[in-house]
Amino acid sequence: MKTVVLITSLFICSFSLVAQGPAVTSWLQNTSITGTYYMAGNSTPVGNSILVNCQEVAYSTTYVYVTTEGVPSYPTGPFLDGNPSQASAQGQIYRFPLSPQANTGTPTATTPGSVGIFINGVSLYDYRDGVAWNPSTSALCGGPGNPPCPGGMGAVMDWNRDAIPAEMDGFDCSKGHPAMGNYHHHQNPSAFNLDINVVSSICNLYDADGLYGIDSTQHSPLIGFAYDGYPIYGAYGFQNSDGSGGVKRILSGYQLRSITNRTHLADGTDVDDGPSVSATYFLGYFREDYEYNDHVGQDEYLDEHNGRFCITPEYPAGTYAYFCTVDENWNSAYPYAVGPTFYGIYSNAAVPSIPGGTTVYTAPTAISQNNFADTDFSIYPNPAADLIAVQVNGLVGGKLKVELIDISGRLVRQTIINAGQTIAHFDTQTLYTGVYFVRITDRNKVHSKKIEIQRN
Repeated sequence: MKTVVLITSLFICSFSLVAQGPAVTSWLQNTSITGTYYMAGNSTPVGNSILVNCQEVAYSTTYVYVTTEGVPSYPTGPFLDGNPSQASAQGQIYRFPLSPQANTGTPTATTPGSVGIFINGVSLYDYRDGVAWNPSTSALCGGPGNPPCPGGMGAVMDWNRDAIPAEMDGFDCSKGHPAMGNYHHHQNPSAFNLDINVVSSICNLYDADGLYGIDSTQHSPLIGFAYDGYPIYGAYGFQNSDGSGGVKRILSGYQLRSITNRTHLADGTDVDDGPSVSATYFLGYFREDYEYNDHVGQDEYLDEHNGRFCITPEYPAGTYAYFCTVDENWNSAYPYAVGPTFYGIYSNAAVPSIPGGTTVYTAPTAISQNNFADTDFSIYPNPAADLIAVQVNGLVGGKLKVELIDISGRLVRQTIINAGQTIAHFDTQTLYTGVYFVRITDRNKVHSKKIEIQRN
């Protein structure tokens, strides 16, 4: 009898360890904090009364179920391309397999709309924006302002517009926008103003942050899961798939084709002609302008699905993983996250309900996902006059307390950085010239940096 009890206990323990792996424990949970958004012309965000991040995580022996409104903790909007929508509550439940399986047959193409979910419950869309080229009319079709494409929404077209360059004016500071209220990212969810080369001025008036801040010295955090169940990481990882080689920017295997006329796909297939390459329809305007180059023996390059099998901090035994690809300036690089096909067996992750027999996962009351050092946050400008920004690198998994202390040790300002945010601000217009300290409390550790406030 003792032997039976021991075996049963080991089985229960083993199941718990497997079930509460990264697919269960990585989601940012929240049941009290609500979101904010910007209106065009107003640089002060207003509340939307919608719970941010994920509201519940439950799991069975085979799946994890994530309940979310689909709204991030960072401010959303405005969307300056005429998009009248705002991020709205989605009330969605998503299901992901705990043991995803590789697809050994014909790869499944990513679909218009959501192809994954970030750990803050926000949707990931693939490269497309629903606009394509109609050869019958020699004009664009689909999307706002264009006639429908032949066959309707989701019809297979030969030349499909890339959302990243085409919709640049409609992305907010966090590189996202809504589709009929469903706020989503097509690309790496790190704010425009954190890139090395800033390609959008939207953050100048409507300052926000993204899910995480890129840190070139650290393996990027796990930031989401694709609909086939495999994890999605940020822009940096271990150079070699076995975890060696140091931290490197993980590179897309795709490159722009050398073409002036759009008559054939990259594999040589003869298709209906698209528009010739021009200033209006520049190279990279359509997804089919890219071709895949298999970089054999170079582990830092990703496969045709934008992933690779590799060791990561969360998967020391290795896993297939997608990466959010950026160029040397940290600007988004095609195919951006997942696609144009899935590596694993695809299933629409959105489900109507959570079945009985699941276990609700309660996240520990940690301050942040990872303890960070003094070098993992920056303060700017320094010296400062009217405003101080405190920027945390990496991913914040829980509330961080941020305080501004004067030289005598007196607390003069305080705020918090919520899970899924990276930045805090202090208005210093009424403070005296002098030396101050910014103090961040992370778990039971305190990190501080000196800053000067100067008045003209």
